[in-house]
Amino acid sequence: MDTPITIIGAGPAGITAALFAAKSGKKVRLIDSNEQVGRKLLVTGSGRANLTNQRMEASRYTCADAAWMETLLKRFGHAELIAFLHEIGVLTFSTSDGWCYPISESAQTVVEAFTCALRLAGVELVLNTKVLNIHKTTEGFHLDLSTGATISTQRLIVAAGGKAYPTLGSRGELFASLKNLGHSITPLVPALAPVTCKMNPWKALSGLRFDARASLYENNNLLAETTGNLILTQWGLNGPAVMDLSHHISTRPGARLELQLNPLFNSESELRDLISRKRDTDTPMRVLLGSVLPPKLPPVLLVRAGYPLDVPINVLNDEQIEKVIKIASAMPFNVTGVRGFEYCQISAGGVPVTEVDPMNMRSRSVPGLALAGETLDVVGSCGGYNLQFAFSSGAVAGMEITNLIN
Repeated sequence: MDTPITIIGAGPAGITAALFAAKSGKKVRLIDSNEQVGRKLLVTGSGRANLTNQRMEASRYTCADAAWMETLLKRFGHAELIAFLHEIGVLTFSTSDGWCYPISESAQTVVEAFTCALRLAGVELVLNTKVLNIHKTTEGFHLDLSTGATISTQRLIVAAGGKAYPTLGSRGELFASLKNLGHSITPLVPALAPVTCKMNPWKALSGLRFDARASLYENNNLLAETTGNLILTQWGLNGPAVMDLSHHISTRPGARLELQLNPLFNSESELRDLISRKRDTDTPMRVLLGSVLPPKLPPVLLVRAGYPLDVPINVLNDEQIEKVIKIASAMPFNVTGVRGFEYCQISAGGVPVTEVDPMNMRSRSVPGLALAGETLDVVGSCGGYNLQFAFSSGAVAGMEITNLIN
């Protein structure tokens, strides 16, 4: 065999797998279709690289088995990742909400640190090269390359990603090979994607950004709920609060779905107290709403309630006040879908986690094969959870790959 360990995909999972595999002293080859490693890492966190989250927990992920994720994170979690990043020269800090970034606040510096670490570890980089097919052999695998060459390897880690950001080389082209090897493949759909909605009732709010609780309903049944920042656009909603719900939408094509936004989720009691204190004055309801909401929002809410824009609070009865608060705390949006793979941060679908051992990331059905990163059907919340999964699965796959075949 010409290469003891081969890794397909030089994204966060593949790079991490290569660095941990190289610690064994074995020769490691890392193949990627791009001209440089870490292309997808460059765009994470809007170029700032949101690497992980201090509040790491398995409940922030959607996959086929919650216990599987618990096991993986215990094997290589937040603390282990921070130590690894510091080891290769990526120093980090955390925001008040737990989101972790490099102190440089630059994904470019993270990629440069990883590139240097790969060189120092002696990892062989095979760039500008696609793996077209994977064939199982009695001794391992044959890989057909876009260069026309075929290489052989005993041990293989597939960390080739899903379909998000296709312009960065991630198109899910190896899932057919994984299926031929015996793995089942859940259809890929966009995840962490902007949500498209019927925006006619809310067009005046286009460009408005605020924090809200977002609740997704199907036929009045609550499917999922998140809180976070979002922005209203001409075509729908964007931002972490709704992106965290998008995989529930993309996996339900044709369903009747409604998003309800509650910008009062953290301030309703303060608003009610203010209204109570001003109840007998002629203070405009718009001004009272403006104490907890951005200025563009109260006029739209009052119009929706059917009241004049400057209606005084002492003109409204208790029932009318409740109507305004109810409208403000459950703004309805008819969902039409999500934006495509070119706009989403990750894709849902791929190989179910139940087909991989979380203690070592080995395929349960294909000897010599390990899987990591977005090749697996895992969706984490915005805030560093998906990069943590990529790093965790890559690290475990890399440190265990030398034990796949004796």
